Amino acid sequence: MTHTHRATADHGTPDDGPRGFRERAGRYALLPLRVFLGVTFIYAGLDKITDSAFMSATGTGSIGEMMTAVRDSAAVPALVDLALKNPEGFGYAIALGELAVGIGTLVGLLARLAALGGALISLSLWLTVSWQTDPYYYGNDLAYLMAWLPLVLAGASLFSLDALIAARRRTP
Repeated sequence: MTHTHRATADHGTPDDGPRGFRERAGRYALLPLRVFLGVTFIYAGLDKITDSAFMSATGTGSIGEMMTAVRDSAAVPALVDLALKNPEGFGYAIALGELAVGIGTLVGLLARLAALGGALISLSLWLTVSWQTDPYYYGNDLAYLMAWLPLVLAGASLFSLDALIAARRRTP
């Protein structure tokens, strides 16, 4: 007895061929990027919050020392000046922002907004902390900025709270 499978948009079969595989792969294409960025930003936020030396206005390894060191080489020194008005507050703002962005991205909650936040954090770090990196492609903040843009555009359609919420809204 033969059983025929019908390919659907959600569940492909091995008989789908290259086209079906490409369609399924396309739906999952941003998932590795989302997981990487989410985990990385959560780790970065936790790393900053738990480092008392970093969360200080002065001293070796402090946010204040780092911002003072990059002030004259930053593309936008005014951003550094703003951070230097309250280095500890700025350090906590960056760390909490990274945590919020990472969690939102990883679980897919307000995913486009979280990705925009990640892009803005990466942009601000590129224009300040890593601007002097020469050649520019050695700095990671520009690469992170570019990595966030597909998630800003596409959001998180799979394995996300956004998708779950949207599905619940559609069902009466």
